[in-house]
Amino acid sequence: MLGGTASLAAVPSSRTLRNVARNALRPSYLPVMLGKVRARLRPAHRDEALAWAAEHAESVDTFAASIDADLWAESAAWATEFEAHAQAVLATIGVPLGGGGHHRLLHFLTRLRRPATVVETGVAAGWSSAAVLAALAANGAGALWSSDFPYFRLEDPERYVGCIVPEALRDGWHLYLRGDRANLAEILPQCGPISLFHYDSDKSVEGRSFGMAAVRPHLTPDAVIVCDDIDDNTWFRDWVVGEGLAHRVFERGGKYVGLVGL
Repeated sequence: MLGGTASLAAVPSSRTLRNVARNALRPSYLPVMLGKVRARLRPAHRDEALAWAAEHAESVDTFAASIDADLWAESAAWATEFEAHAQAVLATIGVPLGGGGHHRLLHFLTRLRRPATVVETGVAAGWSSAAVLAALAANGAGALWSSDFPYFRLEDPERYVGCIVPEALRDGWHLYLRGDRANLAEILPQCGPISLFHYDSDKSVEGRSFGMAAVRPHLTPDAVIVCDDIDDNTWFRDWVVGEGLAHRVFERGGKYVGLVGL
């Protein structure tokens, strides 16, 4: 949680360039920042990806309720309560931190599969992190290993990462903040076999390819994989179709989530 009870002032747009320049001077930040810029310059084929995702999307409510309706209802109740908490925290911050993953689905999958180890890439405010941590707490076991790179447009950006995750849920949370390439090099040798993997970081084809190649050797045979924003480019489509993987697609807020393993 953010230190103290005082609100953080909004970051005026006139300060953005100064914050970027200041963070670029940090040795561990500049290579990651340049990589993100290069990735954005590559063609994404987004229209093609969006059309494919929309064509293959199904109802997440029907899917989850068909597996365990009571557990899906539990996740809905948790999500409703947590969203009120999260919005209250975000209202005191005054800076845009982007959206979160499909937190209700992640809570449900964590409760359903009861993983000993969950790895996620991409934290931001902490929507998905809180969902997994709350479900692990309800399960009574398990740990979450998270990789993130702070918003370099902000001043002192580390303080915002995971800001909506309640303090009571932070036991068993291992958070790394140097970008996926550095973070996964530390996480993977020590986290143990991964039963649930949530990808929500670098959305470029290069970033997704790296993340999956790094994590895949550490996945359990029955691991579940969740990929956010699969409509940003054709990586998810090309991956599941090319390898013949059973998959599902869910729409959420005009964006699409891909699921492999159920």
